[in-house]
Amino acid sequence: MKAPDKNKKFPLDNYDTLCFLKNTVSNPNIIIGDYTYYDDFENVNNFEKNVKYHFEFIGDKLIIGKFCMIASDVKFIMNGANHLTKSISAYPFAIFGEGWKNAMKGKQYPTKGNTEVGNDVWIGFNATIMPGVKIGDGAIIAANSTVTKNVEPYAIVGGNPAKEIKKRVPKEQIEKLLEIKWWNWEIEKITENIQLLTSENFDDLNSL
Repeated sequence: MKAPDKNKKFPLDNYDTLCFLKNTVSNPNIIIGDYTYYDDFENVNNFEKNVKYHFEFIGDKLIIGKFCMIASDVKFIMNGANHLTKSISAYPFAIFGEGWKNAMKGKQYPTKGNTEVGNDVWIGFNATIMPGVKIGDGAIIAANSTVTKNVEPYAIVGGNPAKEIKKRVPKEQIEKLLEIKWWNWEIEKITENIQLLTSENFDDLNSL
């Protein structure tokens, strides 16, 4: 058996609203793993449009792992959206220049660092991920959720703000999955074990 071509922009024949995402993004501060796909109702180029407030001069990165599933209208809010929160005013005077250009001299807008999505993560329709959030491997983000805090591996979260609903699988199975990191296998091994990866036979993982 042969694996799909990870370098193909549109892996489904005659279907141009689902793409392998790494083959469509142009921003060097957006890093996407192999086989992560994005499905958009209109145009896959909407993905980069939905990475909001991602200004080059800030330098924060959006990092998404392998084999992730990202639905239409998912939005990532980056650190460029942040304003001062402990000052007398939150207004961004400096960006307008003129006599206000030195308003931020000796000061810095708050930043929460890179936004990171693990591997095998499913992000549902119209979810919003806030700046600096870390989403663990295997997590599921329910549709319309707003994720403001880090998400543990294999957790299912939903709501606004998103809260953990449950774990996908029991703790011992999570530990096994994080140990084997199947997404880092050679693609030939993944292809050979497709039936296992789509089954509920966790005991069979011990033989690998």
